Parts: sequence; structure tokens; C-alpha cells
Amino acid sequence: MKIAILDDYQNVATSLADWGSLVAEVVVFTEPFADADEVVRSLAGFDVLVAMRERTRFPAEVLERLPDLRLLVSTGPANAAIDLTAAHRLGITVCGTRYESHATIEHTWALILGATRNLVVEAESMRAGGWQVSVGEGLHGRTLGILGLGRVGSGVDRPSEWTPSHGVGT
Repeated sequence: MKIAILDDYQNVATSLADWGSLVAEVVVFTEPFADADEVVRSLAGFDVLVAMRERTRFPAEVLERLPDLRLLVSTGPANAAIDLTAAHRLGITVCGTRYESHATIEHTWALILGATRNLVVEAESMRAGGWQVSVGEGLHGRTLGILGLGRVGSGVDRPSEWTPSHGVGT
């Protein structure tokens, strides 16, 4: 069996699971593919593909050119880049992993706080031997507009509800 891990640009996937326990050849692709032809050339002969979210597209015309493909796994429960109808027609099983949105929510707040406090400029000044170069603004009394209150948006909306079970404060 041949397994391809796609778009692992950080080259960390092999450290996040016990791939060695599989009786399979596992190949990691860290660079994106240029086009559909390169996808097909590079992935010909693989039985299983592990797609990192929606970075590589799998429309019907690509899936049809990968006759050995039997399983397409996506990191996350859904992947808009996979033509599910074509995969089903071709007998390719498509499934996804669990997804925890806490890291995205926390990163959103880190970006908000970093922008409000001029974090990049202040850190560069400190690294250069300087000191504070601006007066950071606070968030108290400000209004945050959130477009969409799905899993991530509603989490950003309620930081006071973060608990250690959500990965904050542990």
C-alpha cells in the first residue's frame, strides 16, 4: 500500500501520528502542486491520499486519472476541494478527521491583541535595543464586529467562556 501525505509544508505530519505502524510506504509532499497534471503525475500509484484541508483540489477530472486511489482523507470533517459525487462514482472512500477550532479562536485573539498593541513594531524595537515606540490601545469599551457566528465566530465572541478543557489556561 502507498500513502501520500499532501501539502505538509511544515513537514510535521509524520510526527503527529504513528505512521510506522502501518504496513505501507508513506511519502510526504511538502510543496504544492503546480497544476492538475502535476497532481496526477505525482500521485499516480497511490492507494491513499491524506489531504491537508483544501490546498490540493480533487475535481472529477483529477480523480478519474488516479485509478489506484481507494481512500482520500482530509484533515477536518469536510473538504470543499474534493468532488464527492465523482469520488463516490469512482469507488473512492472520502473521510475526514476531527477538527478543534480552539487554536483558530485563540490565534484570532492573538492577532487582535497584537494589532491593537502594535506588537510587531514594539518587538522589533526591543530586538534592536530600543524601547517602547508607541502607545498601545486597549480593548475595554470597544466593539468587535464578527461576521458569522459558526463554531469559530461564536468562540471569538465568548472568550470569557474559555476553560482549561478548551486548551486555554492549562
